[in-house]
Amino acid sequence: MSHSTAASISPAELEARIRLHALPALGPMRFQRLLQAFGSASKALSAPASAWHSLGLPVACADARRSAETREGARRTLAWIDNQAQHLLMWDQPGYPALLGQLEDAPPLLFVAGDPSILERPQLAMVGSRRASRPGLDTAAAFSRSLAGAGFVITSGLALGIDGAAHQAALDVGGRTVGVLGTGLENFYPQRHRVLAKAMIDQGSAVISEFPLDTGPRPEHFPRRNRIISGLSLGVLVVEASVASGSLITARLAAEQGREVYAIPGSIHHPGARGCHQLIRDGAVLVESVQHILETLSGWRHQPPASAPPAASAHHPLLALLHVAPHSSEALALASGWPLPRVLAALTELEIDGCAVNENGRWLACLGET
Repeated sequence: MSHSTAASISPAELEARIRLHALPALGPMRFQRLLQAFGSASKALSAPASAWHSLGLPVACADARRSAETREGARRTLAWIDNQAQHLLMWDQPGYPALLGQLEDAPPLLFVAGDPSILERPQLAMVGSRRASRPGLDTAAAFSRSLAGAGFVITSGLALGIDGAAHQAALDVGGRTVGVLGTGLENFYPQRHRVLAKAMIDQGSAVISEFPLDTGPRPEHFPRRNRIISGLSLGVLVVEASVASGSLITARLAAEQGREVYAIPGSIHHPGARGCHQLIRDGAVLVESVQHILETLSGWRHQPPASAPPAASAHHPLLALLHVAPHSSEALALASGWPLPRVLAALTELEIDGCAVNENGRWLACLGET
């Protein structure tokens, strides 16, 4: 089993979680409700249907638990994560991205092809039109190269247009990039980006999805995956988008999640600029250069470039988490898997060393410490 797949739960519980996760109409909130109600996925699977109904879960959910299809899907998933480059992260286990874990509807399971450790590094999302103009694609590539060179992981949805340009440009400068799919990792969409996705995985980046491996492209899944794109990131940059664009959903989710929203203005005569202009009117940061983004995230500029080896933060797991976002000591205990007394002792040492500081009950990494 790949090293990042949850090591602290039993093989039986791992299989039960995979089966539970694949059930129809069982989203993140219902998954969490079941685990809270029964204490484990194994117990939830064996509970009587009446207990599921009393939790407000649909009949189809309860009835599908014992199907041969569900068992076979779990068997295939367990075989998939036996591959060294394929991982399964769980929202209550170490290694799960801390920023994403703050979402109320964080994906309980996250499938990762490639390097899962980059999900803990500072990320910036870049999104925009699938039918982007040539200047829009060039702008996306230029911003992606600069931001990747400044040490940010570039996160997007692997769609045609702006997404693809952003991913490719990050790779071109030896940077890291994360693609979030609206399908399962074994049912890749869009087909035209298969080669790009393989290059990302081969070059130390990652392609991820919350959906079971064989999930096909369904329209309702793409807006859902947008919360992951924004949830992983410190901010979202919208490069080019019409008023009806899915990119505006990502921007709205980012704002709701407390992330920065950036938008690049364009010509008043170009329909692809109207979504960005709408965002700017709604309070997004108007961006004309990479400097405008780096100024609002000045604390993150001390991260080493993507191609450099990780510095001291990699040697202290708590500091690595604090470089992603401020945390309470309880949240650090949850994210690191450490008991709270150990976390508190380590934080005291980091504070004495000048590496961390407590402000209003939340711990922050001191700027300049990496």
